[in-house]
Amino acid sequence: MLGFLIRLLPFWVREPLLIVLGSVLGVRIMYLAVRDHDRIAAGLGTVFLVFTAVRVHVVVRALRARRHPSPTTSADGDAVDVVTQPPAQPRAGTPEKEPNAWGQAAAAVAVFGALAVALWAAPRLMPSADNTPQAPSCSDGSHAELPKAYRDSPRPVTGEELCEALNRPDLAELLGTPGETATSVSSTNNTAPLTAEKVAQPEATVTFDTYTVNLSATYNKLSIDQSVKLMKFGDETDVRTLTVLGRPAVFSSAHTMKFEIDLGSSGSGGPVEQGPLARSVSVALDRDDRGGYCDVTVWSTSGTLPDDSVLLDIVERVLPGIPERP
Repeated sequence: MLGFLIRLLPFWVREPLLIVLGSVLGVRIMYLAVRDHDRIAAGLGTVFLVFTAVRVHVVVRALRARRHPSPTTSADGDAVDVVTQPPAQPRAGTPEKEPNAWGQAAAAVAVFGALAVALWAAPRLMPSADNTPQAPSCSDGSHAELPKAYRDSPRPVTGEELCEALNRPDLAELLGTPGETATSVSSTNNTAPLTAEKVAQPEATVTFDTYTVNLSATYNKLSIDQSVKLMKFGDETDVRTLTVLGRPAVFSSAHTMKFEIDLGSSGSGGPVEQGPLARSVSVALDRDDRGGYCDVTVWSTSGTLPDDSVLLDIVERVLPGIPERP
């Protein structure tokens, strides 16, 4: 369809247009081929440049033919003069002028050059749409019934509420990766294991390309002081106590678990292995440390961890969104 429309154009419009397009595309493709060391692009750019050279040759021959018309030859090859009718006499005061081929070519190049400049400048002058990827939302629209442990008065926070507190616009900046956007967000209304579903333990997780951050709240009667004593007998390392926003807190490190699930016909998976190291800070749910705590945990698949100051900055911004345990 496009080729048919181009053939309908006059010769002195069509040929300059093809020359402009061929030269622009050829030079651009050759530049990309040299920059990216792409042989296929180099071949394609050569085709466009050769096509442009052919069109230039055709235009030059047409200009020469207009300036020096050749006599008509007979069937046996001898040159003969062509008898033509005398041209009609123009009206007085209106001399007939032959169309200027160079003027048509220059006008065509100018028109298409102006169109090219307009297309180039339009994205820079027109307001562009915001294509920044949006962070996932915490709410998925579902309202499942809460476990019985969440029906106590006062009610514990839910996983969605923790997610709203954790999924902050500045969370990536706090982690030291300001250019990243969360790739996934999730929350659950779990209960603590080995408690017969009597202890609420909601949690939320926000995943970035570099780090994953988990926030959980455990509504049991275990204080931070008791947790520190238990850590001495567990797998936690690099234990350090401190105070955060007037509440007892403790830093600790532990390895995550790594396991694989085979979704094939066998439905089997690999053995559970030791995953990358995770860094956590646990903060009491109240200033008197009467039981219960919040955990903020950060880890990465590469095994790198941010400084403890990063976790403290996150806790100091997230903790005010979680009500103290009365």
